[in-house]
Amino acid sequence: MLLLNIVQTILLIFLGLATLYILVFSFASLFYRQKKYKDHGNYKKIAVLIPAYKEDEVIIEVAHNALMQDYPAELYDVIIIADSLKSETIIALNHMAIVVIKVKFEKSTKSKALNMAMNSLETSYDIAVVLDADNIMATDFLKKMNAVFETHPMAVQGHRTAKNMNNSWAILDAASEEINNNIFRKGHRVLGLSSAIIGSGMAFRYDYFKTMMSTVTAVGGFDKEIELKMLYEGHKIMYLDDALIYDEKIQKIEVFSNQRRRWLSAQVHYLRKDIVNACKQLVLKGNIDYFDKAIQFLQPPRSILLAAVLVFSFVFLILNYYFNNQIVYSISWIIILLSCILSFVFSIPKSFYNLHTLRALLHLPTGIFIMFMSLLNIKGANKTFIHTKHTAFVKKSDSKIK
Repeated sequence: MLLLNIVQTILLIFLGLATLYILVFSFASLFYRQKKYKDHGNYKKIAVLIPAYKEDEVIIEVAHNALMQDYPAELYDVIIIADSLKSETIIALNHMAIVVIKVKFEKSTKSKALNMAMNSLETSYDIAVVLDADNIMATDFLKKMNAVFETHPMAVQGHRTAKNMNNSWAILDAASEEINNNIFRKGHRVLGLSSAIIGSGMAFRYDYFKTMMSTVTAVGGFDKEIELKMLYEGHKIMYLDDALIYDEKIQKIEVFSNQRRRWLSAQVHYLRKDIVNACKQLVLKGNIDYFDKAIQFLQPPRSILLAAVLVFSFVFLILNYYFNNQIVYSISWIIILLSCILSFVFSIPKSFYNLHTLRALLHLPTGIFIMFMSLLNIKGANKTFIHTKHTAFVKKSDSKIK
């Protein structure tokens, strides 16, 4: 009995704290209201930076769509950072009203591509917008980013949302994205903390971003490194929920596995790197934002947390009943179970409550198993560039040709 209670006490503390974290921020997200910003006609010069590594299938259409912004054409440049693109793709891009910067590395990373591009640009910009090679901006994206920069933030994360939900994996990926938007962006902003950034659909003061990026060495998870640097320096990261950026969701289970392995590896890497310093910053300087980010890295993936809470609650409720154990343990498991379920209810948008999502949930056990196996196989993943190949085609649109 003593051993049983020791084991479940440890699990109750760990799973209870992890559940409490997402419950607090998912509940707070319900009170998020997007502030409306006006630019007062003060249009800034914007660089739209799009690193493209072997993205021949999507980059031309992405470039076409990027030229369709409701923003003065002379005040923004679409800059394709062409890494290992085919010659015919380069030729097609060169016929468009964009800037093409060819780069080549022995070991490619997004941070290397961005640094080389900014070092070669001679134009003076006010804002840097960073996209992935599959991202499609809503036509008012730059206009809304320009307006929020009237308040002089250092960084703003846009609302990245699904471009496609054509299969069960894409639906689960899209739901996960929106859960993260609610917990780590809306909920955090409601409680006065910084929004998390994602790696694309984000904007920065150009000079600051260029200087900061020159110090970034990340192979994977470069967005986590720059976020930690900003929070360490005390900068607040804003979130713009109505500035939409459409992102391709995963098409195959292999992509899901590689993507999660890369994310988990970066999470563990930066937990080890920053947790001690974050604790010091909290105690010595009251830097809650930086500490909160480090604590996020302690959080298990939401799917694994849900599975663990469901399994352990069921097992220990049975064991406690069988051994006539103290009722407080069973009550604690019921509270954690209900809290975990509520956190998902609060953070999943109503648009996902449909039969398509219900069918997609049948694949969730497989996804949880893949996440668990990824945890066991993350060694070295943060030191190797793991490319996510995009294949979805986007709707064609007319664009200006040189």
